[in-house]
Amino acid sequence: MKFSAPRITIALVAIFMLTTSAIGHAQSAQAKTFKSAVDLVNQHSSLVVLADSSSGASIAVWPAMQGRVLTSSADGPNGHNFGWIKEDLVVSGKLDPHMNTIGGEDRIWLGPEGGQFSIFFAQGTPFDLAHWYTPPAFDSQSFDVVGKTSKSVSFRKTLELTNYSGTKFHVQIDRTIDLLTSAQVWEHVHLAPVAGVKVVGFQSNNKLTNLAPQAFSKSTGLLSLWVLGQFRSSPHAEIILPIRSGPVDKLGTPVTTDYFGAVPADRIHIGDNAVFLKADANYRSKMGLSQARSKGVLGSYDPDNHVLTVVQFSQPSTPADYVNAAWKIQEHPFKGDAANCYNDGPPAPGKPQFGQLYELESSSPAVALASHGTSHDSVEHVQRTMHFVGTAQQLDAIAKAALGVSLKDIPISKD
Repeated sequence: MKFSAPRITIALVAIFMLTTSAIGHAQSAQAKTFKSAVDLVNQHSSLVVLADSSSGASIAVWPAMQGRVLTSSADGPNGHNFGWIKEDLVVSGKLDPHMNTIGGEDRIWLGPEGGQFSIFFAQGTPFDLAHWYTPPAFDSQSFDVVGKTSKSVSFRKTLELTNYSGTKFHVQIDRTIDLLTSAQVWEHVHLAPVAGVKVVGFQSNNKLTNLAPQAFSKSTGLLSLWVLGQFRSSPHAEIILPIRSGPVDKLGTPVTTDYFGAVPADRIHIGDNAVFLKADANYRSKMGLSQARSKGVLGSYDPDNHVLTVVQFSQPSTPADYVNAAWKIQEHPFKGDAANCYNDGPPAPGKPQFGQLYELESSSPAVALASHGTSHDSVEHVQRTMHFVGTAQQLDAIAKAALGVSLKDIPISKD
């Protein structure tokens, strides 16, 4: 089965469902180079590769899978590919109706995931895994390519959605992926180029437009742009969440950690200015930051592969509403997270996990968009991803500038 436009046929194969299927148990040996990953996918679909021949920075973008940035390299075709890819799913082409964790460093979703305004649960159904479905428009269908240059590609998708409360939406997603120059990458972390450090950076500019004649309303539900990146884990990798310090009575809890129950103390560290979570794909855990605590930047450090990852995203300077992702009827449906992170692991003893991956995510505010054709009928959200490859000393200086954290302060496991 080929991944192709305008639609990918959905086969009822239990990849995401927590079963004992062979595909569910399979742990693919990840392609180690950018070229090997691109070659694999191009056997079954067609990627758009944007590259800077002078620096070796390269990204692979997948139109048939929502224009996601599948993976990237800081060192040309034979460089390390940073994105996690579900290779057996790529090869099989068989997609699950619930959700397809196929990978990608930057993919677009819409929220909210749970609650009375959810677009993942049909009206009146229980909030459980059996009734959870990612809308195909941003899970398994292609986006149309509407523009392309040597360093940029633009996409568009119109879609109709119905939320848990029965509200219907007619919207359009516009999405542009830009490969950043080396100079732009260093400018974004407020540093002069560091000799010997390899870099790759890209950003997605995402826009959600209301195409309906009626405006969105908080009483019937709002939507948000949600950008997620999946990266390859390693034994000693750690996620870094910079946070605004301050009292709980003014800023709220420093970080939400109980998405999947309490995170064991040896896997998380909450400091005054940052939160750290192991990214070894050995324990399923998720955390979230409110707008009040978020600094508009996330990161990770992989000492095994000498990689520092920095993810920056747009965030308003004044208080805004964010959708709540909790799988329940909510008392506060617009007090959700501005940013999230996730470390994969078995969902239960003996059950298969997605793979050796972790995620860094951000969301736009939930805005009551005006009717189509007016000046306030859209909302935009930008997420920028940058990888730096160098020595621990070099990456420490970059981490201090970009994240406000020294790598020496990260409680990296040595076992």
